[in-house]
Amino acid sequence: MAERPVVLATGGTGGHVFPAEALAGELERRGVPFALVTDSRGRQWQGALAHRPIHYIHAASPGRSLSARLLALLFLGLGLFDAWRALGRIGPSAVVGFGGYASVPTMIAARLRRTPAMLHEQNAVLGKANRMVLRGVMRVATSFARTRHMADGDARTRLVGNPVREPVRALSASTYRAPGPDRVVDLLIFGGSQGAASFSQVVPEAILSLPPELRARLRLVQQCRPEDLERVRRLYAQGRIVADLAPFFPDLPQRLASAHLVISRSGASTMAELAAIGRPSILVPYPYAADDHQMANARAFEAAGACIVIPHADFIPGTFAAQLSALIAAPHRLDEMARAAHAAGRPDAAARLADIVTELISPPIPTPSGVAA
Repeated sequence: MAERPVVLATGGTGGHVFPAEALAGELERRGVPFALVTDSRGRQWQGALAHRPIHYIHAASPGRSLSARLLALLFLGLGLFDAWRALGRIGPSAVVGFGGYASVPTMIAARLRRTPAMLHEQNAVLGKANRMVLRGVMRVATSFARTRHMADGDARTRLVGNPVREPVRALSASTYRAPGPDRVVDLLIFGGSQGAASFSQVVPEAILSLPPELRARLRLVQQCRPEDLERVRRLYAQGRIVADLAPFFPDLPQRLASAHLVISRSGASTMAELAAIGRPSILVPYPYAADDHQMANARAFEAAGACIVIPHADFIPGTFAAQLSALIAAPHRLDEMARAAHAAGRPDAAARLADIVTELISPPIPTPSGVAA
């Protein structure tokens, strides 16, 4: 196997972090050395990346104002200088980019140094950062069968899926059983900082509008912002709803596996985890996601029969309550959605991604003279 390390280049948000961590774990199992190039947010890394070399570079996301864009350009230039020097010290066999503006300088430096490079795209829309460096890569690993901004038939494209964390992958064989009539229904509601606020407004009101006999069957696990916790707790207490509320659940994979129905946003990591474990969902895409990629993710999942999509503008108590009631009354549909979600999952995505890395770092076998390839 190659002695020179593989460089992982990525931004610091969870959607980029999880697949990079998953690939790092797979490379470690295969004995492939690797290093991380990222911005200052890289100090949050865990798993296999936590004890490997980390090289920090300047990076910034372009904002809406002229001053923010100029600052981002300045940081891009500084980051490119940082990345050029880092790659010179590391001498990588290949560079893998996971998106985020912090990955751009490293991907550009890889192209300038003629280092084999590839991208991984987590969403159904090729991100802006990945689009900036697309021309300089040899492979593009995708998570959805079709990815907007990637030309159909592009020979560089490989469908691998979006790698998930090991605790999620370990639950990929967990069995789903829809709740029968008069049985407890476990709901999991989460949305991160960009979803918890609206969910804390809409979901309690919708739940309290349900018939008493249906409310009595519900058991909720819901993520809430700290400032919303007491208000939401009081509302559920008034309706005698059993609810476990917290700003963060460290055991979210286990909670996901225990749920009969999930209500969430449709970020890349959420979609991959829903598919890996195979759980039906009601998805409310975050409307301000770049290029509306969360809607593209959700619609692809919906087309597979794995979820119901409620656009954010339509996410009101009456609409949500109606969809929730209809699903609980149709356990066979929940079963079908769970099977469809699981069929869309690719629990071996990290291994597939590592296989492509191996292609990049393994020299081609020379064809003997006079013998057709």
